Amino acid sequence: MVDIGQYIQYLPMTDRPTIEWPNGARLALWLAPNLEFYEFQPPPNRHRRAWGRTGTPDVMAYAYRDYGNRVGFWRMLKAFDHFQVPASAAMNLALLDHFPEIRSAVVERDWEIFSHGIYNTRYLFGASEDEEREFYRDSIETLQKHTGKRLRGMLGPSYSATENTPRLMAEAGLTYHTDWFIDDQPFPISLDVGKLIGIPYSREVNDALLINGWPYYSFEADYFAEVCKGQFDVLYGESAEGGRVMCIGLHPFYIGRPGRIRYLYEALEYILSHDDVWVTTAEQIADHYIEHYYDEAVEMLRGSISPG
Repeated sequence: MVDIGQYIQYLPMTDRPTIEWPNGARLALWLAPNLEFYEFQPPPNRHRRAWGRTGTPDVMAYAYRDYGNRVGFWRMLKAFDHFQVPASAAMNLALLDHFPEIRSAVVERDWEIFSHGIYNTRYLFGASEDEEREFYRDSIETLQKHTGKRLRGMLGPSYSATENTPRLMAEAGLTYHTDWFIDDQPFPISLDVGKLIGIPYSREVNDALLINGWPYYSFEADYFAEVCKGQFDVLYGESAEGGRVMCIGLHPFYIGRPGRIRYLYEALEYILSHDDVWVTTAEQIADHYIEHYYDEAVEMLRGSISPG
């Protein structure tokens, strides 16, 4: 068993490098639409129930998510186009094969794509090292084939992982992980080889309200907009003391519903009305942090230099 301390070490907000974002920006905002493909008959995994409510096929849960690819994605896309903002798509990479229309829309806009697994119905729980290495090989090759892009990061499929995941991600050439919801700034993930960092993602600033780890379908969309604005206000204020990161997690099958989409417009209009907001991607945040702050943060964790 791997102790979490081998990967994540404590460094309080008060004792770390003061982050400055490009062009004097105070807050780095990245938008993470989750583009998912759910299998109608997913393979079993003895480490967790197949998916959804009970057995398979679960027509209701499958259909709910398929709405996102048929309708919700295109409605959400209009909002991104309206504000001319970049996206970092957490994608089930099999979607690139199954939905060429979505693939073309994403590639045309040069969205960043990072892995959310191959399918959201196939977990990493219980995978052997060889199986997980094959998972990264498949992910890397699929993205390269369809977009020409290099795979840089991952949000675990359905938040699944193994004790080897950070090490194997770095071994495969990935540089950022978004599963660790523990900070408002990037942070190093300790490894013997390679550089891997955590990028703040959020389960709270997210259109999918989660109860006991599962999406609750009847969340209040106006409350989601208020949460986005409240999160922004606090982080924007704190960023006067050093750069912060804000992520908004989105799902086309939630925010792309007719009765909810206006609240995405409301949240983005409010946030983008402020100066000094770097609207960016997870990859750009990772690159900036690794280039300018990673080594200093690691040295602080090792106790070889004094903070400040």
